[in-house]
Amino acid sequence: MSKYWSEITKSIEPYVCGEQPKDKKYIKLNTNENPYPPSPKVLEAIKNAANGDLRLYPDPDCDEFRKTIAEHYNLSKDEIFIGNGSDEVLAFSFLTFFNTNETIIFPDISYSFYPVYAGLYNLNYRLAKLEDDFSIPVSEFAEKNGGVIIPNPNAPTGRCLDTDSIKRILNYNSNKVVIIDEAYIDFGGNSVVGLIKEYDNLLVVQTLSKSRSLAGIRVGFAMGNEELIQGLNRVKNSFNSYTIDKVAAAASVAAIKDEEYFIECVTKVINTRERIVKKLKSLGFNVIPSKANFIFIAHKDYAASDLFTKLREKSVLVRYFNKERINNYLRVSIGSDEEMDFFIEKLKEIMNEI
Repeated sequence: MSKYWSEITKSIEPYVCGEQPKDKKYIKLNTNENPYPPSPKVLEAIKNAANGDLRLYPDPDCDEFRKTIAEHYNLSKDEIFIGNGSDEVLAFSFLTFFNTNETIIFPDISYSFYPVYAGLYNLNYRLAKLEDDFSIPVSEFAEKNGGVIIPNPNAPTGRCLDTDSIKRILNYNSNKVVIIDEAYIDFGGNSVVGLIKEYDNLLVVQTLSKSRSLAGIRVGFAMGNEELIQGLNRVKNSFNSYTIDKVAAAASVAAIKDEEYFIECVTKVINTRERIVKKLKSLGFNVIPSKANFIFIAHKDYAASDLFTKLREKSVLVRYFNKERINNYLRVSIGSDEEMDFFIEKLKEIMNEI
């Protein structure tokens, strides 16, 4: 630990992302990436954008992309905020809407970046304990607080709240911002973007990394009433006015517009998920109901840590969280049918070997 670090730098515990191996080829089911490539129209847009204009700064307001999202979700352009991946949007949101003298609430089993942001900005937080089946206890968010953030579907469990439950949370916290992190919503959940006109305290955050196959481009966005978006812009423009580059902006517009390709890919992931869930249940696994592009699984006879290690030895990467309440679960991203069949094959081998 360097003597030159600030006290905040010394105290924070940074987020640890899923392994990105470089030593050999693996079946990568550990970072919730889409197994299918971006739309061909996206790749064409990237080629067209990679021209001499890259010498110029990009549009700091991302007008064309915001207009595209607004049309897609029946919102106004002023109700859209663009960031460099949804992680940056979330980081800006914590700073924009949460105060250090109040206590925010998020689930105890949730996206592990939330406590990192809280620590970075010196925010107090309370963890809402999930039920034994990992469902979110809505009443836990009815207590006085400084704001709420919930991933829906939740990560790493994959469970999804219905719209009525989110309405209850919004009504409980009518004078505080409620952030619904919809990184995985397109894989079977119902987005609450349609509630933005009704609730001025609602901020919905989405990403192009998962359902639009653009994890490598790093684009995310938030949707909410104009005052919330103005606040985010104040914070963004205090860091970096140019959040996404010309190539990323062009790719993003094309990705949103190619609805047919989007539906095709999402449908394939959902169908594969449901097929693999049946196979895992037949092998004795407990599979938490998922509306995401991953599943959360456990087996009473096999330790998750052992399965994780042995799968890696057989060139399959999954995610293991050595944390209380979930240390016997694995999070498995949904890959292609071929990848998932390979995963099942190797899982059977391991179960016969242990």
